[in-house]
Amino acid sequence: MVDETQQRIDEAFMQKAIFEAQKAAEAGEVPIGAVVVCRGKIISRAHNLTETLHDVTAHAEMQAITAAADSLGGKYLPDCTLYVTVEPCSMCAAALGWAQMGRIVYGTPDEKRGYRRYAPRVLHPKATVTQGVLAEECRQLMQQFFQQRR
Repeated sequence: MVDETQQRIDEAFMQKAIFEAQKAAEAGEVPIGAVVVCRGKIISRAHNLTETLHDVTAHAEMQAITAAADSLGGKYLPDCTLYVTVEPCSMCAAALGWAQMGRIVYGTPDEKRGYRRYAPRVLHPKATVTQGVLAEECRQLMQQFFQQRR
C-alpha cells in the first residue's frame, strides 16, 4: 500500500496530468494527459495530439517520453515516473518498457485498450505501477468528452 505522503505526491502530479488532459479536450483531442517527473521535478508535460498531428502514435505518453528523454539527454528513464490520466495502451506500454521508465502511475483503467488486457508484460521488469490515482476525475473527463461527441 502506498503511504500517505506518496499518495499526496502522486495526487499532486496527477492533477498536472489532468490539466494536460483538459488542454487536449479543449483542442478536440481525446482527453489524456501525462507528465514525467524525475527527482521530484516535472521534466515533460504532454497530451494527446493524434488529431492535431494526424498521427495515430501521438499519444500523450509517447509525447511525454520523447520530451523527457530529450530533457535528460538520454533514451533511458529509470529514475523517472510517468503520471498519465488513463491506463496506457499496449503501444505506449511497450515504449515505456523500451525507455525503462521506473514507475508508471495512472488514473483510470482502460478496459477496451489498456495494456493489462493485451500486453501485460511489456513494461520493464523493474518498473512499478500504481493505478487508480484520482481515478474518478480521470474517468469523468473521458466520459464527458465522449458524451459531448455523441
